[in-house]
Amino acid sequence: MSTLPQLIEEDIRQIDGDLNDLLAKSEATTALVLDKGGFIITQCGDVRRFDTTTIGALAAAMYAATQGIASLVNELNFSSVYQQGESFSLLVHNVDEHCLLLVIFRAQISVGAVKYYALGTLVQVDQQLQAAQARAPGEGFDLSELNMANSADLFRKKPL
Repeated sequence: MSTLPQLIEEDIRQIDGDLNDLLAKSEATTALVLDKGGFIITQCGDVRRFDTTTIGALAAAMYAATQGIASLVNELNFSSVYQQGESFSLLVHNVDEHCLLLVIFRAQISVGAVKYYALGTLVQVDQQLQAAQARAPGEGFDLSELNMANSADLFRKKPL
């Protein structure tokens, strides 16, 4: 089974920079990178405003359901899901076989603008994940098997 690459502090710092750049350019409120099981890998922006843990889990399930619908209409996949609200909207986009990008933004902001900037962020996050995979091929995590109640050691740099 394919797993999420081993990520170190530098990977998370780079991805956080990419997410913060997306938030600045798109004027979105919050951005998260999730594994496809719904576990948060990293998040930026106004994360206290929302229950990001629950949103992440539900967004991953929504994306998975959308992939089921894609197969029913003879599509290989749908790369994104957009939910429009009165106050906030969200965009969930596939990054790679492991991860999703979730962006929460005010409903007054154009989804087209958010999608435009998100596409560049997807490439950057994917490149960082590939670099992590190349650094430690065959090593990785299935976040659903980890003890997330005690995750302090999860992204700590390994001693040489």
